[in-house]
Amino acid sequence: MLNNIPPKGITVDDLIHRFATKEKEFKVAREQYTWTQSVKVQTLEGNSVDGEYQQVFDVVFDDRGRRVQLIKFAPQNTLTRISMTQEDLDDIEKRMPFTMTSDDLAAYNVKYVGQQQEDELNCYVFDLSPKKIDKGERYFEGRIWVDDHDFQIVKTYGKNVPDLGKAKKGNENLFPRFTTWREQIDGKYWFPTYTKVDDTLHFEMSDVHIRQVVKYENYRRFGSKTRILYEGQEIKGPGDDQKNEQKK
Repeated sequence: MLNNIPPKGITVDDLIHRFATKEKEFKVAREQYTWTQSVKVQTLEGNSVDGEYQQVFDVVFDDRGRRVQLIKFAPQNTLTRISMTQEDLDDIEKRMPFTMTSDDLAAYNVKYVGQQQEDELNCYVFDLSPKKIDKGERYFEGRIWVDDHDFQIVKTYGKNVPDLGKAKKGNENLFPRFTTWREQIDGKYWFPTYTKVDDTLHFEMSDVHIRQVVKYENYRRFGSKTRILYEGQEIKGPGDDQKNEQKK
């Protein structure tokens, strides 16, 4: 149940600044992790699956330290009533694991709407919408839940906007509503671990019921000697403090 009560001991503006700063730190830190990602997209006619796209890949670094995707499993795509566009793939990679960093604040209306319990976490709840939509840019529109202890997003619900107009009849590119959950990784950062879609896309020619699941598993910090700096401070990985003590 959403409780429409103000935050205690902190103003809404300070709260927004604090979680956006933590989100920037999280975003920088996640760039130093590898993980396994699985994607399954299905269309349904009634209760029956009539098309499926599936892919499993490792997100890793090559020998030059560049992030790459290594495909592990990719059966034949049997989707016929929708297609997987580049915008769909970009949404899965970049926007379903949504972040609201200090760099993003200027582009969004951020409205505090109250507090809510999510599992064992007490969360501040915010509604987000883009202030304007620039040509060629994509945005998130929906709701986020921010843990009141770590000040990081732990749940996201909404959709990526705008839907894209059609150059010709039957060529619409519509995007579903999704929910993304995060879990605490290495006792410090809340990383996305599961995204779920169960929505109906209303195309001009017909409605299409779509289900989608994205899983992010096996997070591991990349074993690099590179120091990660954020606002002049080094971001340490799990166990770094212990390693430094052992060197003394």
